[in-house]
Amino acid sequence: MGTPSRVNQTAVSDFLLLGLSEQPEEQSLLFGVFLGMYLLTMTGNLLTVLAISSDPHLHTPMYFFLANLSLTDACFTSASIPKMLANIHTQSRTISYSGCLAQLYFLLVFGGLDNFLLAVMAYDRYVAICQPLHYSTAMSPPLCALMLVMCWVLTNCPALMHTLLLTRVAFCTHKAIPHFYCDPSALLKLACSDTRINELMIITMGRWKAFSTCGSHLTVVLLFYGSLMGVYLLPPSTHSAETQSRAAILYMVIIPMLNPFIYSLRNRDLKEALGKLFGNGKTFLLPFW
Repeated sequence: MGTPSRVNQTAVSDFLLLGLSEQPEEQSLLFGVFLGMYLLTMTGNLLTVLAISSDPHLHTPMYFFLANLSLTDACFTSASIPKMLANIHTQSRTISYSGCLAQLYFLLVFGGLDNFLLAVMAYDRYVAICQPLHYSTAMSPPLCALMLVMCWVLTNCPALMHTLLLTRVAFCTHKAIPHFYCDPSALLKLACSDTRINELMIITMGRWKAFSTCGSHLTVVLLFYGSLMGVYLLPPSTHSAETQSRAAILYMVIIPMLNPFIYSLRNRDLKEALGKLFGNGKTFLLPFW
């Protein structure tokens, strides 16, 4: 077998995102379904943020992290779905090389941040239930702000490292990604250079995500991490690109859409805050304390 043709990574202009289906008759249905889910995701998560920020009674550590989780979910979904919808609408499958790397970086950042926020929320509930007398000290505003900063640092560092490592990869002339976003595993399959370090990073980050939260969020954990492990921890030979795409929809689209209903909009305090929000036209405030 001959060696596949190779181009320098600086010469790569764009990739092709093959999406979920190549059948023309299915494009309108896919566009409508994902547009509806995206709008529902944004509405639910932004309503949560507005309700928490506008009601002083909700300026507590738990709701502070819940608001950040909602913002993270909104950003996580926005990193991939708008591009997918634009490609379906324009019947174009291209994404630029720099756009692909940027999308990958933000997906890694907000996906990782989602994990850490779930873990911090679990810790908050542990302190509130098991050490209630020390709650005000253990979850003081400065410490909560510090934990949020640490979450950002711990997600940005590996995401930036993984993205920078990809800039050193040389890609072959075949640049079709069998996915609706720039999946790191799919990108490495197009490489013509050594990718062992990149693959090690993917395995490390996948396991970190899979075991970095606690059982108190069991509903989301089973859905999110079950699909995540199916994509990144199983050998590539055991699942197809179509299976990966379906699993990705679960943890990239459906879970961020369900989180407001699981954590927020069923909450009585948040329902009351939303009622006040729309009942008296109260001005929205950004601080959560």
